[in-house]
Amino acid sequence: MILIFGGTTEGRMAVEVCEQGDGTFYYSTKGDLQQVELQHGVRLSGVMTAAEMRTFCEQHDISCIIDAAHPFAEELHQAIACTGCHIIRLQRSFDQDIEGVCYCKDYHEAVGRMRKDGVSRLLALTGTNTIGKLKDFWQQTTTYFRILNRKESTDKALKNGFPPDKLLYYNDSHTLPTEAEETELMRDVGCDAIITKESGDSGGYKQKVDAALRLGIGVYVVRHPQLPDDWTYVTGKIGLRKAIEQAVPAFFPLKTGFTTGACATAATKAALLSLLFDEAPESVEFSLPDGEIVSVPVQVEKKGIASVIKDFSDDPDVTRGCKITSTVALTNGGDVVFKQGSGVGTVTLPGLGIPVNGPAINPTPRAMITAEIKQLTEQGCEVTIAVEGGEELAKRTLNHKVGVVGGISIIGTSGVVFPLSNEAFLRSLRREFEVAKAIGCDRIGLVSGKKGETAIRKSDDIRCIHYGNFVGEALGMAQELGFSEVVMDIMIGKAVKLAEGNMNTHSQKVQMNKDFLKDVAGPEADKIDGINMARDLWNCMTASFFSKITDLCYLHCRRVYPNGKLTIKLICEEQA
Repeated sequence: MILIFGGTTEGRMAVEVCEQGDGTFYYSTKGDLQQVELQHGVRLSGVMTAAEMRTFCEQHDISCIIDAAHPFAEELHQAIACTGCHIIRLQRSFDQDIEGVCYCKDYHEAVGRMRKDGVSRLLALTGTNTIGKLKDFWQQTTTYFRILNRKESTDKALKNGFPPDKLLYYNDSHTLPTEAEETELMRDVGCDAIITKESGDSGGYKQKVDAALRLGIGVYVVRHPQLPDDWTYVTGKIGLRKAIEQAVPAFFPLKTGFTTGACATAATKAALLSLLFDEAPESVEFSLPDGEIVSVPVQVEKKGIASVIKDFSDDPDVTRGCKITSTVALTNGGDVVFKQGSGVGTVTLPGLGIPVNGPAINPTPRAMITAEIKQLTEQGCEVTIAVEGGEELAKRTLNHKVGVVGGISIIGTSGVVFPLSNEAFLRSLRREFEVAKAIGCDRIGLVSGKKGETAIRKSDDIRCIHYGNFVGEALGMAQELGFSEVVMDIMIGKAVKLAEGNMNTHSQKVQMNKDFLKDVAGPEADKIDGINMARDLWNCMTASFFSKITDLCYLHCRRVYPNGKLTIKLICEEQA
């Protein structure tokens, strides 16, 4: 079982991940102010001592603790460290040191620095619990404290003897102040310095610091406490799920993995590190397209060459377990040039968004690799990606139908492989619907993947569920659980299959049917012969064709979801 310590944005994230599993989990917060609806978890409220925590873990068979508490919850972190459980720290991302900011290891050092610098009018943005820690300073200067607009926060401030006329309050909008709002506050107070905590991305830290620096006033930052080295550290949902899969293997029915593009990115970074710094890391961190930092095991084979074994997920992909190698050579200039290694296919037809006659390395992996290179060097690089046995693997794919010959494609738009094609995924899918219903969602967005979610969120703040290829099952669940509205974004490749009545759009189940498309196209039917991929339709067909495809999709979906409001949106690559 899993025990989460939350009460934060990260706590909500941990709940969202754990709700996808089959195991039991507990969610513990200091108080009961945070509203978190749990469908499969158990809510706990109240402070636990270290002894109480150990007893709870023993009595409830807790094998893994997810510490998603505030970075400055030092007593809680110390108690967690004494449980003997495997500990995963879901932490915020912290910016690199900013020029012009005075960093302090604790509040005692901060007080000394501010006195030395002659700070006389301070705006403290460190929270109610730090009023006592800064007492030696505010008793001798003009200091304003901004705190939460709650009775318990005000009572705590007054109990410490802080003057009530110097208390400022957050507004009740439950949103963090913008940089403009922070600037206005600092001007109103007339402070010559602020003090804040290194609270990370989700604490409004950057807005505070940027506002003060633009005003030219002093900025004092108390660093976040350092935690034990033997904990597992993650910064987002994917890293957390992977860490849980390793710590509690039975918790999730299926395991996630990384795409060939993500593996190639990790291999490239490792190869470049060996080339630039003579390093041979056992793992490297890199950024997924959504900004989350993840870590992947690597093998540096020799200077400038490294490989990754494609992560073993439970998705039945032909590249599962294959070896992906990157060879990096430095060049003059600043460009990153991609070369074709053995096992990587050659692009022979347009429409993939990459140069014809070039290596089949898709745009997102190219962007990921380039971003990691640019963080390490301004020099140009020649990157050669190879896949062991790729020529044979390609024979088990549909690459030849899209004009990729001689090997596989290096692909992936999210960097992550989610297992989509068996009963365990459907169980996980149902749990997502149940959670959405439990937290009060009456309308739901259905998307096949990351591109669809990106498109739908541009115009609609709606909770999204990824249906993968299981259109019929997802709509059936929405109907059964009584959702009043479904908004489904679908890309053309799946839409042409769904329009024919195929409620499962997996390529192993059904392929694009040109004869069907010709029937839909009518007078434009001759244009269908010239396409190789469904996305090519955008370049040759008129709006009436796409309207017919959308109408047919709607017709088939209506049979499964007959009662609520249904909207089908056909999206193209540019929209995503």
